[in-house]
Amino acid sequence: MAIKSTLLDGMAIFAQVVKLGSFTLAADVSGHSTSYISKEVSKLEARLGVRLLHRTTRSLSLTPEGELYYQRCQQIIEDAEQAENAIIGKQGEPHGLLRVSCPMSYGLSNLSPVLSRFIDGYPKIKLDLELNDRKVDLISDGFDVVIRAAQRLEDSSLISRKITRSEALVLASPRYLSKHGTPKHPYDLDRHKIISYSNLKQPNVWIFDDVNGEQIQVHVDSHVLTNNSMLEVELAVADQGIFRIPRFALKDELETGKLVELFENWPKPSIGIYMVYPSRKHMSAKVRSFIDFVMDELGD
Repeated sequence: MAIKSTLLDGMAIFAQVVKLGSFTLAADVSGHSTSYISKEVSKLEARLGVRLLHRTTRSLSLTPEGELYYQRCQQIIEDAEQAENAIIGKQGEPHGLLRVSCPMSYGLSNLSPVLSRFIDGYPKIKLDLELNDRKVDLISDGFDVVIRAAQRLEDSSLISRKITRSEALVLASPRYLSKHGTPKHPYDLDRHKIISYSNLKQPNVWIFDDVNGEQIQVHVDSHVLTNNSMLEVELAVADQGIFRIPRFALKDELETGKLVELFENWPKPSIGIYMVYPSRKHMSAKVRSFIDFVMDELGD
C-alpha cells in the first residue's frame, strides 16, 4: 500500500501549538509567521475532516477529536526524534509523556510506594498514570503500558510480561459469618449475600478447582455488584457479604482479623500481574525504562 505523502503534514506544527497554547508562541519557536501556523493547522483539519481546536480571541482548547489526535501525535513525534537520534549517534535520555494504566488496588498497594524513585530517576519523563479498574484498550485509548491482573490474558498481538502473581481469596467478616453462618463448600454460597466484581466477564459465576483438580462452577446471586475492589473490601469489613479478591488488594484485613478466609483447604486460583505494551521492534526509551524499573522493583 502506497504511503500518502501528506500523512505527516501539519502534525508537528499542530502539536507545537497545543503544547504552547498559542499560535503566536508556536510561530516564534518555529521561525514561521503566525498566519503560516494558522493555515497549516487549518489545512490539517480540512484533510482530517474534523475540527481539532476551539479558537477564540483569548484562548485555545482541544476538541475531543483533537485530544485523541494530539495524544497520538506526541508518540509519533517522539518516535521520529528517537529514530533520528539513533541515526546520528545520539543516546537520548528517556523523555516525553508516558501514559500508564493500572488497576486501582494494585496501583495504590504496590506501584505507588516505588513511583517516587522512578520519577526521581527519570526527570525528563512526564508520567500520566491512570488508576482505573476498567479494562482499557491500550491502542485506541493511547496508553504506552497497561498493567493488568488476570488468571489468563486474552490472545492478542500485544506483548505481555508477567511482573508477579497473587492468589484469589474468598473472604468475609467474622460478624457476617456469625450472623449468617459459615459456608463449608462453594455450593453453599447460593444461600449468602455476595459482593461481586463487575469487571469480570461473568461476575456471577465463580469457578473453583477442588482438591482432585476437578473444576466446578458456582452461580452466585450478587447482593452488590461493583467495579472497584477497594469498595468490595470496605463493604465486606462492614459485614455486608462474602467476596473474592486477589491478595494484593488487601492491606492488613486478614492479619487484624477484620476478614477471615473461607475454603482454606481448596486450591486458590492464581492471578498474574502483567505489563502489556505494543509489539514494537524498537521500543522507546521511556517505555523500556518504565518496564525495566517495574520489573526490578516489583518483579518476582
